[in-house]
Amino acid sequence: MRNCGDISRARTPLRWTTSYLPLGLALLMLACAGVTPANSTDTAPDFSIVLYQGSETLGGEEIRFSDLRGGPVVLNFWAGLCPPCRAEMPDFETFHLEYQDRVTMIGVDVGEYMQLGSREDAKSLLTDLGITYPAGSTSHDGVIADYGVLSMPTTVFVDPNGAIYRKWSGVLDHEALTNVTDKMLADLAVQ
Repeated sequence: MRNCGDISRARTPLRWTTSYLPLGLALLMLACAGVTPANSTDTAPDFSIVLYQGSETLGGEEIRFSDLRGGPVVLNFWAGLCPPCRAEMPDFETFHLEYQDRVTMIGVDVGEYMQLGSREDAKSLLTDLGITYPAGSTSHDGVIADYGVLSMPTTVFVDPNGAIYRKWSGVLDHEALTNVTDKMLADLAVQ
């Protein structure tokens, strides 16, 4: 009888099994999707973003997230080899075109930290889908922990003062994206 712990004799090579691990993790994280109200005193942590695109909109090829204060921001953490991220990006593009005068939309590729692709994979996805909203990556690997990114994709709604308004784990469709954003904008108008 074969010892189950002896992977040298396993019929399925370990590299085949581990190559599907990111996909399995992505599907598991998608299953845990939902919206989390943030405590209005939670400030969005600052980090640097090297832009793949959108430097003309945001004023530079490398920015700090805190540079975006003064207006509401929709911050989307995504990855180039993340199927749920790919699925929601066309809705984010539509949202960007509709809301660009009221809200800054920015995507931050964290694929290299989540084992879901390289920066080249991310750039390729943006091109394949015709995405035009600002997007880039960060060299700050702590951004995952700082923002509590437990699933891919994760979207954080940030008010003009830099306070986290809401966090959404998992895929956002156009309706949910606009509903949360409209609520944030309405709440800001009341203040």
